Amino acid sequence: MKPLLLVLSHVQDEHLGWITEQYEVLYAPDDAARAAQIRAAGARIRAVLTIGSVGLTAAEIDAMPALELVCALGAGYENIAVAHARARGIVVANGAGTNDSCVADHAVALLLAAVRALPTLDRATRAGQWRTELPLRPNVSGKRLGILGLGTIGRRIAQRGLGFDLEVGYHNRSPREDVPYRYFSDVSALAEWADYLVIATPGGAGTRHLVGAEVLARLGPHGFVVNIARGSVLDTAALAAALRAGQLGGAGLDVYETEPEPPAELFDCPNVVLTPHVAGWSPEAIDASVRQFVENSRRHFAGEPVLTPVG
Repeated sequence: MKPLLLVLSHVQDEHLGWITEQYEVLYAPDDAARAAQIRAAGARIRAVLTIGSVGLTAAEIDAMPALELVCALGAGYENIAVAHARARGIVVANGAGTNDSCVADHAVALLLAAVRALPTLDRATRAGQWRTELPLRPNVSGKRLGILGLGTIGRRIAQRGLGFDLEVGYHNRSPREDVPYRYFSDVSALAEWADYLVIATPGGAGTRHLVGAEVLARLGPHGFVVNIARGSVLDTAALAAALRAGQLGGAGLDVYETEPEPPAELFDCPNVVLTPHVAGWSPEAIDASVRQFVENSRRHFAGEPVLTPVG
C-alpha cells in the first residue's frame, strides 16, 4: 500500500502524476481544504509536502500521529515547525539546490530593471517619447554589490555580479572561508559600502526587518535594493518612505510582506519593479524540485537518509 501524502502547496498536474506513482495523495492547496483533509485523514497521513511560506504548524503535526516525513518543495522552511517535528522523530527535508540558478538569474534581472529603469522606459517608448526627453540612467557595471546572506543562492548571485565587473561584499552570521569576497560583520556597514544590496537571507523572526530605515539610509539616494528572499526581511514602510523622499535610487522586489496581496503601499513610489514571488519558478527549477522531493521520499521510506535534511 502506498503511503498517504498531504500536499499543501500548488503543484501542477504533471508533477502530481509523478508523485502519485509513489504516494496516495491528498491535495489541499488552500486553507479550507487543508483543515478538512487533516481533520478527516490526519491519523493516516505519513508525509507532508509544503513550501516555506505555507509551512506546517505544531498543532497540525500533532494532528497527524503517523507522520514521519515533512518536505518543503523549495529551499525555504521558515513556517514549518521544524523543532517540533524533530522532537517527534519526524524527518524534515527541503528542496535546497534545485532552483538556485533560477533565483539568482531573477535577482540580476530585477537589479538590471531597477537600475536601468526598464519598466519606465518601456512605458515612455509606448507613449512615443524619445531618449532625448528622458533622464540618463547609470551603468550597472563597475559598482559594488552587497549580498545579505551568502548561502548557495547568494553565491550564485555573486558569480553573476562578477560578470558585470562588480566588486562583491557580503554579510553573514560569520565569514566564509571559501570565498574571496569582502566580509562585513554588520548589515549597515555593508549597505554603506555597497551601491546595490541584494537580500538573499532566510526569513523568520531572526531576520524580520533586518533591512529597515537605517540600512536604506546607508545605501543612499544612488543605491538600489533587491529582495528575492522573504518579504519579512525588508521593512515595506521604511522602503516606501525612502523611495518617496528620494533617499533611495530604486528597488526590485519578488517578495513582500503582504503576500499574496500585492504591496499597494509601493504602487505610487518611484522606480520600483515588482514580480509575484516567481524568482524560483521555471520549468527546469520546478521539475528539479519535484524530482528531489520524490527522491528524498523514496530514500526515507527505503530506510535511507534523505539528500537534503533540515535541522
